[in-house]
Amino acid sequence: MADYTPKHGDPKPNNKRFKKSENAENIKNIENVEEPEVQTKTKKTKLTRKKIIYYIALSASTALLIALIIILCIKYFGGRENFDEFMNSNTSSTSSLPPNPIDFAKLQSEHPEVCAWIRIDGIDEISYPILQSSPEKDDNYYLNRDLEGNTRNTGSIYIQRLNNKDFTDPNTLIYGHDTFNGTLFGQLKKFRDKTFFDEHRTIYIYTPDCILKYEIISAFVYDNRHILNSFNFNIENECQEFFNECINPKSLVKQVVDGATLTTNDKIITLSTCTSNSSERYLVVGKLVGKAETQKIIIPPKK
Repeated sequence: MADYTPKHGDPKPNNKRFKKSENAENIKNIENVEEPEVQTKTKKTKLTRKKIIYYIALSASTALLIALIIILCIKYFGGRENFDEFMNSNTSSTSSLPPNPIDFAKLQSEHPEVCAWIRIDGIDEISYPILQSSPEKDDNYYLNRDLEGNTRNTGSIYIQRLNNKDFTDPNTLIYGHDTFNGTLFGQLKKFRDKTFFDEHRTIYIYTPDCILKYEIISAFVYDNRHILNSFNFNIENECQEFFNECINPKSLVKQVVDGATLTTNDKIITLSTCTSNSSERYLVVGKLVGKAETQKIIIPPKK
């Protein structure tokens, strides 16, 4: 073969295209090279650490949430208070009058704003002191306070100062929250059941010098008006107007004793509690049917 000597004008070799092809091949080869095993282990370690931190944070958040729920439940729902210490264990006496089941001497010496005690036949959960706040306090002071005066959303059983402490008014309103855990007036809803209503019809009110017995004549849903401000029970026709509503409620949710009657000569108590509807109240009405005097309680002065 004869030697070839390039001449002027001959095409030059495409070195640029060759270099591009070579670079592309090198890049492709680099991309296909697997990372060293030590880098893979480092990535896995970092991922594992992230998971551990995530689960620790999640567990801590869950525990904190549960603790907050428990605290709120205790604060809002409260618990069944133990009042056994205020039961009168001293039943022996030379007096012709029976002893009072409630030790008002001890109770009022420690809690002077307690004016009475309520118990409902067939509902053991309802056995509570009844409070009435002193004039320097709000009339609804015990709406959100316990016996000790500590803030508690479930509050206490109480009456307002519009009523006398001795339950001599034509109508004494007794207030208490409808709680989810069944304390306070949370059990009044049982009277919606006709069988329960027919079988449990007695309310006892204990005062420092007597026991008052009431027969439940009706239980029904009412509106949220302030009853004592809406009716003047010292005026016969207004008193009778409310009494008529008690024996013939307009509500569809009601239980009424057949043949029940109320006149202005009667005295009643009205237990009032809230419902799930803020515009309503659930009322249980009891008619005074008996009164028994007990030994007079002498309240020692508070030290």
